[in-house]
Amino acid sequence: MWKLKVAGGDDPWLRTLNGHVGRQVWEFDPHLGTQEERSQVDEARRSFADHRFEKKLSSDLLMRMQFARENPCVADLPQIKVQDLKEVTEEVVTTTLRRGLNFYSTIQAHDGHWPGDYGGPMFLLPGLVITLYITGALNVVLSIEHQREMCRYLCNHQNEDGGWGLHIEGPSTMFGTVLSYVTLRLLGEGGFGAEGAMEKGRKWILDHGGATAITSWGKMWLSVLGAYEWSGNNPLPPEVWLCPYILPIHPGRMWCHCRMVYLPMSFIYGKKFVGPITPTIISLRKELYIVPYQEVDWNKARNQCAKEDLYYPHPLVQDILWASLHKVLEPILGHWPGNKLREKALCTVMQHVHYEDENTRYICIGPVNKVLNMLCCWIEDPNSEAFKLHIPRIFDYLWIAEDGMKMQGYNGSQLWDTSFAVQAIISTNLGEEYGLTLRKAHEFIKNSQVLEDCPGDLKFWYRHISKGAWPFSTADHGWPISDCTAEGLKAVLLLSRLPLETVGEPLDMEQLFDAVNVILSLQNADGGFATYELTRSYRWVEVTLINTDAILLFSPEVAP
Repeated sequence: MWKLKVAGGDDPWLRTLNGHVGRQVWEFDPHLGTQEERSQVDEARRSFADHRFEKKLSSDLLMRMQFARENPCVADLPQIKVQDLKEVTEEVVTTTLRRGLNFYSTIQAHDGHWPGDYGGPMFLLPGLVITLYITGALNVVLSIEHQREMCRYLCNHQNEDGGWGLHIEGPSTMFGTVLSYVTLRLLGEGGFGAEGAMEKGRKWILDHGGATAITSWGKMWLSVLGAYEWSGNNPLPPEVWLCPYILPIHPGRMWCHCRMVYLPMSFIYGKKFVGPITPTIISLRKELYIVPYQEVDWNKARNQCAKEDLYYPHPLVQDILWASLHKVLEPILGHWPGNKLREKALCTVMQHVHYEDENTRYICIGPVNKVLNMLCCWIEDPNSEAFKLHIPRIFDYLWIAEDGMKMQGYNGSQLWDTSFAVQAIISTNLGEEYGLTLRKAHEFIKNSQVLEDCPGDLKFWYRHISKGAWPFSTADHGWPISDCTAEGLKAVLLLSRLPLETVGEPLDMEQLFDAVNVILSLQNADGGFATYELTRSYRWVEVTLINTDAILLFSPEVAP
């Protein structure tokens, strides 16, 4: 059986600031659980599979079953149905609140946060599996049980038409379908009986024009894998990182999630890296296209996009830009002396990759740049310490429920959920009755505050101050966010009004000032508050992007 382990990590390659508070990792123990408990898990899986087209979201039953065993709810309060009553009294409301809080206390982790599924996007798991396959680490890092549950997840979230969506609740897209199909192939279909899913998935791909119609991120992943040619990609030049910051196209002016994905992508593109061509890859070249692989028109494929994926068509000016970069700039940068500039750009990019890795304890800002950064480190040096430090943090992103194992959209939502839980409990005026629950949550929030700015010249690294902030997930992740800081601050201020013997010592006053300072520092000139960092570009650039998409540095068809 699977077991959720919280706030732990004994791998020598793990780094932490606070003893891994908030970390949540699933581990498989073949000896765990009684026959009855295993049967309950199997029934939950069967029930989800039987109703997967009507109910696409899991209910986190594996976690709930585990916590029910570990933290049994002993309070015996009546369940009152409001519709059966003529009058809803204060006693009825209070009893119902106590029932809810009793249950909610049982699913709180011992470090004070509330774990939960933060999955949904279908394009995250493929990037991880492709990266591990290329680096030869797939069967080393992921156990058979991991791989089987990943196959279960993909099969459970295949749409009735045979395709997969951008998200588990979305319609089928070429991006989602090709990457999910490829992932099942790389996993060897996991012994999960995915043959029918594979057949339907391939039919969907070919019926909709083949993999040349996949979006830009998909083209990139297939190129790295060796199942698509780099000449079929629009350029992602790393040299842009060498441009003066004053230019509106400088990546430092991008929003951080955009910037941190373009960063490793530009390195991989600059290298034109291709993984080992195995029999599986050769087979995929035959399976994904409507014409033989050697006959694909890669120049035409650069701008192809399935109508299901096309959010906004390329305007003519963008096609001209891409063609100029592809046919003029790239040949120059591929030969001396232009290749010297490329080498310098690649070195600069890797500096920023390592800075991001080190300052997030190899968690990275999100799952996409996590696996891309890991791949960059391996390309730079397969035996590097950086690559080894990346490996154990993979599991921070993996979550399992009755629908299978997925890769989450973040390493969790720990701080965010806990802050709101505290505010909700206190608002009931029953806070002192649930002092233990609040005390643990209080400790978690205090332990999750970011205590230092990132090192070095923050302007050089395009980073904002972070001392005093709260992140969305954990202190080890560390990226400061304005609304998370606001909610964390509100929670500790509310807790400070309750007796010390109930909720523990309040946060130090200086740390409160630091939190306020971060929030105020994230107010833009127009009065609004930014998320991770201040707006750095110009309004006219935004208008230009909306109207023409002309200078976006990676293709706009999909912007997950």
